[in-house]
Amino acid sequence: MSRKGSKIEALIAGFQGQELDAHYLAYFECFNQQLFFEAHDVLEALWLADRHGPKGSFYKGLIQLAGAFVHLQKNRLRPSAALFRLARENLKTYSAVLDRLDLAALLAMIESWIGKLESADFAINPLTPETSPVLKLQEES
Repeated sequence: MSRKGSKIEALIAGFQGQELDAHYLAYFECFNQQLFFEAHDVLEALWLADRHGPKGSFYKGLIQLAGAFVHLQKNRLRPSAALFRLARENLKTYSAVLDRLDLAALLAMIESWIGKLESADFAINPLTPETSPVLKLQEES
């Protein structure tokens, strides 16, 4: 197994055997710890398996969302906005809630981040440890 594969296996290990895929759940754990690159990596395996399937664009949009925050962490504001827009396009075609994720709220959050970047004419990075978003899944029904 590659180093990347070993790292992903370690990240998803605690989420095995749950209702939702371990890669999907690990994405949120990484994202919420501001480990945006790792969030991208753990979800990529799921996306590769379903990129032409019904959830392919959903996973792709979440990967792009994490990528937008990677760019913010590296102070690349315009590329970040471009990835936020791509994420929005990939996510907006799905129902309001998918796999316990409130997409309406997520799309509003994406719009907010695009607005913050544009209103400062890409001169101020709005991401700080305090402003970093937290993504929550809805409770099981």
